[in-house]
Amino acid sequence: MDDLRGFGSHDGFQGDDADYVSYEDVGLDEDDVGLDAPPLVSGDERRMQVRAYNFWTSLLGDRNFPDIEDLEPASVPEFADNGVLLDFTSGIENPSIQFLGSAIRDECQIEGNIFYLDQVPPRSLLTRITDHYLQIIANRAPIGFEAEFVNQRGLTIMYRGILLPFSSDDDSIDFIYGVINWKEAAGDDISGELQLEVEDALRAVRPRPKPVPVWADSPSRMDVGDSEEEFALNEAAIVVPDADAPLADWLAAAREQAEIAQGIDMRSRGALYAAIGLAWDLALAAEEKPEDYAALLADTGLKRQARAPMTPIVKLVFGADYDKTRIAEYAAALGFAERTGIARGELGAAIEGYDGGLKALVRDERKARREAKAGLARTVKRDPREKLRSAAPKSLDQFAGTEEEFVLLVARKQGDGSMAIIGNVDGGDALTEKALRKTVI
Repeated sequence: MDDLRGFGSHDGFQGDDADYVSYEDVGLDEDDVGLDAPPLVSGDERRMQVRAYNFWTSLLGDRNFPDIEDLEPASVPEFADNGVLLDFTSGIENPSIQFLGSAIRDECQIEGNIFYLDQVPPRSLLTRITDHYLQIIANRAPIGFEAEFVNQRGLTIMYRGILLPFSSDDDSIDFIYGVINWKEAAGDDISGELQLEVEDALRAVRPRPKPVPVWADSPSRMDVGDSEEEFALNEAAIVVPDADAPLADWLAAAREQAEIAQGIDMRSRGALYAAIGLAWDLALAAEEKPEDYAALLADTGLKRQARAPMTPIVKLVFGADYDKTRIAEYAAALGFAERTGIARGELGAAIEGYDGGLKALVRDERKARREAKAGLARTVKRDPREKLRSAAPKSLDQFAGTEEEFVLLVARKQGDGSMAIIGNVDGGDALTEKALRKTVI
């Protein structure tokens, strides 16, 4: 299964003269991207796809897309052997091939001239591009992808690539420049032994190396020439802030790991578990710094949710527009950490060691939550007033941050005849609607 990720929208980097290109520099708002800007990539980053992305941004200028007239694929020696240029001016169903690098040609066993993508040999590396070029046209932004597949020679190939949009009119994407590199995967007997050695090495490594940028992440996360050990070390790399670091540092670390985890397959689920773990660390930091957390939510337009307190944390880390099903699952994982008292830095390993992984943990957490609610309901039914009689009064301000428009509050008459708010009713939308209909104004 291929891993597919957008490169934000044109937020990137411009060679030696600038650290990065801002959203405003390329005419975009931050709302145009799902997550905040990806981590900075230094000018000496050696990975081919990062260099290709930097090359693309260097041609961008003040345009929406680089001008195709500025691209001469054969004259870019750094990528020429691994590049391909597709021309969509005659239609998107079967683009023409305007340039094909010699390394890709040899890997695909292409002899003679080919002019259109449907002429590419079946099960060859170049066929993998067809899975992605429509996505780049829809997203109007660079797309990175990586996976493994069995090629026409029966070999398992691990590959990584990036597709970069070009235009002749600065409006339509009528050309796509791709850069791909690959390597043959080790056999099961070799990779099994390597994995054991790598796991032993990982346990001994302290401190961990700096995280790999989003453009070079798992599952393969390796260039030609990388060793299996280097691959695994890169995959596990996480930099964690100090315990007393500002809340913004915790958020930045969690977002960086979330970027690394985007689109990875289950072989590299550790990167995702690490991102969820850092989200929990952010939640703990937010609990210690409630005012900073409130300001952070206000800055991002998010609100506290009385019935789902971990959801805003997940949205902060993975993006408010992230898949809602995944948001709910990750929030459940954070709820598990809260319920079981998991310490800072330990949730990722807890998910990794959970029998059945994240899916099983979420399933069991939801079951535990249902059982807890059922137990609470039985307790309240047996003696609904005893606990409420001793509850401390609360102020209205404690409910001001809830996301719901209407909140059901319970008040208790005090000994002096005054009324005190002692809590809210968590009964769902149906109960709220029923109460609203019976509200006397």
